Amino acid sequence: MEVFANCILLITGGTGSFGNAVLNRFLSTNIGEIRIFSRDEKKQDDMRHEFQAKYPEAAHKIKFFIGDVRDLDSVRNAMHGVDYIFHAAALKQVPSCEFFPLEAVKTNIYGTENVLTAAIEAGVRSITCLSTDKAAYPVNAMGTSKAMMEKVVVAKSRTVSPDKTKICCTRYGNVMCSRGSVIPLWIEQMKAGNPITLTEPKMTRFIMSLEEAVELVLFAFENGESGDILVQKAPACTIEVLAKAVAELFCPDTEIKVIGIRHGEKMYETLLTNEECANAVDLGGFYRVPCDKRDLNYDKYFRHGSLERNVLKEFNSSNTMLLNVEQVKEKLLSLRFIQEELAAWEAK
Repeated sequence: MEVFANCILLITGGTGSFGNAVLNRFLSTNIGEIRIFSRDEKKQDDMRHEFQAKYPEAAHKIKFFIGDVRDLDSVRNAMHGVDYIFHAAALKQVPSCEFFPLEAVKTNIYGTENVLTAAIEAGVRSITCLSTDKAAYPVNAMGTSKAMMEKVVVAKSRTVSPDKTKICCTRYGNVMCSRGSVIPLWIEQMKAGNPITLTEPKMTRFIMSLEEAVELVLFAFENGESGDILVQKAPACTIEVLAKAVAELFCPDTEIKVIGIRHGEKMYETLLTNEECANAVDLGGFYRVPCDKRDLNYDKYFRHGSLERNVLKEFNSSNTMLLNVEQVKEKLLSLRFIQEELAAWEAK
């Protein structure tokens, strides 16, 4: 993308799956520099060696910054000269956040506030924050902390001119084969000759690839207005269908064992709440939830309300397009991770 030509892009939580996908997408383009900000020096060193081998002519564009979004000073240290930010740093494992909710608050809420504060101070042109479907009608600590993160993003967008710093947010569902997700776990279980374990067969989840997650962030970067939440119209499937699809690709005789719902899990996830649908804008493959621009002068709203409302209703993983086993297998086969795992499986 020409807009990134000779520019500096900062990715918080950049050693994760999303950061790796962005590097694969942009490193060989005319982007000036990509800064990876995270607190894990081992992951940074692994990433450094991986991309030096994959892109020897362009790896010099990657700069690594050790720091923690919880520490405002360490975030400020990475901001000099930055043009754009993709804010991906988060605690995102549902059971971990259930047991340690204050840790989710520190990273997902205060960490986001720190990134936005430092970015505005440094005159960063655009910040795109990554959220999750679990932030809509949250029932667990992870979703609640991400819902509050979104509120921080929208509130912060009201305090700065979009001509100076544009702040947007994306919300998406499960990313297939991302770090800590269920598909790599199932493959490891099959490699060990064990049954696939799933929580509840009828549970539904949105599914998308890492490349689609990057596309959503880029769409928000290009098309979002300050304070917007952008959502992709993603398909979904039941967990049973997903498990059967993975098993049929690797080891069709694998037993599927139901172990029950984990701490904080929902039967289905929501990408747009019914309340958000009242003002959502349909952009074809995406929905845009604009920022509520009303101020704190509530008196005038007792006299002038809104009589119009969209007919759009809640958009969730049970009322979107549900994929069958063959459709999920086709989607899985398009993923590099699955292609590599299948090649290794067949070679053994």
